[in-house]
Amino acid sequence: MNLRTRAAGLAAMLAGAAFSAQAYAADLIGQPTPGGIDLQPANSALAHSAHGFHNAILLPIITVISLFVLALLIIVIVRFNSKANPVPAKFSHNTLLEIVWTLVPVGILLFIAIFSFKLLFAYHDMPKPDLTVKVNGYQWYWGYAYPDQKIDEITSVMLSEADAKKENLPYRLAADASMVVPVGKTVRVLVTGQDVIHAFFVPAFGVMTSAIPGRVNEIWFKAEKTGTFYGQCTQLCGSDHAFMPIQVKVVTQPEFDAWVASKAPKSAPVAAVMAPAPAAAAPAAAEAAPAPQKIAQIDTASKPVGLN
Repeated sequence: MNLRTRAAGLAAMLAGAAFSAQAYAADLIGQPTPGGIDLQPANSALAHSAHGFHNAILLPIITVISLFVLALLIIVIVRFNSKANPVPAKFSHNTLLEIVWTLVPVGILLFIAIFSFKLLFAYHDMPKPDLTVKVNGYQWYWGYAYPDQKIDEITSVMLSEADAKKENLPYRLAADASMVVPVGKTVRVLVTGQDVIHAFFVPAFGVMTSAIPGRVNEIWFKAEKTGTFYGQCTQLCGSDHAFMPIQVKVVTQPEFDAWVASKAPKSAPVAAVMAPAPAAAAPAAAEAAPAPQKIAQIDTASKPVGLN
């Protein structure tokens, strides 16, 4: 009875821990969860497809293969050790067995390829983009530019530990500027590097591509929910490789429009006010202009022929 009570208590504790982990994970959408063993919650159709490919295709196959190999190892250890089988067999080949262990892996790979090619096609079959963001990788920070909105490159640098704690943000993931995109819109991301090879990776969107100097790679995503989502450079790009996080802020369309308006240049009104001054001085300049012109004509006429 005591053993049953302990077992029930242990089961309740494990259930509570699992519930707490799920609740804690819900608070960490868009970033890694301490102690988590699953993929980050998906926030795009591509990420959902990638998760389905991993969980429904790859994971069952590798589980079955691992259990099968484990069973073979146990059989070999138990039945074919020196005590249980002191006289080893003399044969070295089995044609049927060799055909089977060649065809079965080929069949497994062909089965995986069917779903893999479908997923790869989805990644390359980008719908008509609603927004284009140019991403530049530097040692060691990111730059985001919006050519459609006429927004020049915005530099995004990792927050210090003190600033991250002050704003209650994850250290080494939070940055001082975000890549801001609207929710439910197809975002085309053009990625390149300016010094060495970097990698643009945001797990919640299921996208990753290399940032290579002299080359532009293209990826896309369509965020399903608003929020802040984090990623990192996944290429060994130098001593500060671990200090160039990616911060993507997904907002509503009105919020995005307001953000774009806040990035508009502020110097245009000043130029408009200063413009009338040269026009007012134009008549005086016109009256003073003939004198130099006459002098020039006289000087030109007085020069000997053939001299410049």
